[in-house]
Amino acid sequence: MQARLINQAGQQRTFVIVLENGDDVMTCLKQFVERERVGSAQFTAIGAFRSAVLGYFDWETKTYQRTPVDEQVEVAAFTGDVAAAPDGKPALHIHCVLGGRGGRVVAGHLLEGHVRPTLEIVLTDSPAHLRKRHDPESGLALIVPSAS
Repeated sequence: MQARLINQAGQQRTFVIVLENGDDVMTCLKQFVERERVGSAQFTAIGAFRSAVLGYFDWETKTYQRTPVDEQVEVAAFTGDVAAAPDGKPALHIHCVLGGRGGRVVAGHLLEGHVRPTLEIVLTDSPAHLRKRHDPESGLALIVPSAS
């Protein structure tokens, strides 16, 4: 993983993060936000994966159904945020659309992603920190703007 601060305006920072062949997306991004003390951010990316696992949140069971993607795919869309989890640690929330051979598409919540050959991320860190709170109806930790 390589990263560079490309802009800073007051307390708002914008980084370019480039993941390389074999990098684990979730591990690298978690390490980055902890190292840079990112408390609240939005990000987008483009690139490709050699494999991934996407999740679909099943409202009835309140669990993520896992969809393994065991082929080379293009990252057609990748968007997410960083916010403080109820325990105060930074939490990543990423959705992505992956395109496979012949135009096949699969989308969902990114649970795992393994880069090949690159993933180019633009992350904007915000000085106003977002916080998540446990939502009893869904069982998920969701952003609550008034708690920020």
